[in-house]
Amino acid sequence: MPLVRLALEMSLESVHILGMRVDKTSYAHASGLICNWAAAGSSRYVCIATVNNVMESFDSPEFLRVMNESDLVTPDGMPLVWGLNLLGRKDATRVYGPDLTPKVLAEAERLRIPVGFYGGSASTLARLRQVVSEQFPGLEIAYAYSPPFRALSSEEDEAVVNSIKASGAKILFVGLNTPKQDFWMAAHRGRVASVMVGVGAAFDFLAGSKPQAPRWMMRIGLEWLFRLATEPKRLWKRYLKHNPRFVALFGMQLLGLRKFVSSDAAN
Repeated sequence: MPLVRLALEMSLESVHILGMRVDKTSYAHASGLICNWAAAGSSRYVCIATVNNVMESFDSPEFLRVMNESDLVTPDGMPLVWGLNLLGRKDATRVYGPDLTPKVLAEAERLRIPVGFYGGSASTLARLRQVVSEQFPGLEIAYAYSPPFRALSSEEDEAVVNSIKASGAKILFVGLNTPKQDFWMAAHRGRVASVMVGVGAAFDFLAGSKPQAPRWMMRIGLEWLFRLATEPKRLWKRYLKHNPRFVALFGMQLLGLRKFVSSDAAN
């Protein structure tokens, strides 16, 4: 293992929030890991985690295992950054999917690593390719596919795997919803020689299909409120169900009133 990659991996610190692993990382650290893994031809997956991931993991042992067995879990939302801080990682910072994506693209362009995009609507994907090509003219976009909004048959899935392999894409950005994208990446680790990065709504934000919350709302942890206001029908259950439970349960964890066993610790 090259010394640079070894140093990046050895520097990874983690905590468990309600049993789910969250890694202390940064934009430079995460993009360095992703590109080093990609250059080595590794098949890995990276989860960009919010409170929604934590609560989905809390409710589903299967999803908890998917998250804890991933190669990197970045704190996408400010509540997870605060959680890292409160659990002893005082200098933890946010690594937000829509901001991480262009940083990885810039590094991939510099290192001549082909990338691909999986997910999003056909129109969003077309616009995303245009935006990325304009911003990173030296970057090779080797693959882009908008899957149907249903489960793929085994034959369709095999065709997707073969297409990704044939394209030569070494970093694959996956733009599906959580937990769908995380399950998809876990199921395809070892099947495609790509580093899969689950970036959720980043495709829509970077393509301009959906508005992003103002930066001041992001800084104080109110991005969820902006997203709820812009997509109430789709997101009301996620935020109104998960957020109050997270606050209560994490408070219990901090006070030592309840212990949460992670799937990796249980094995």
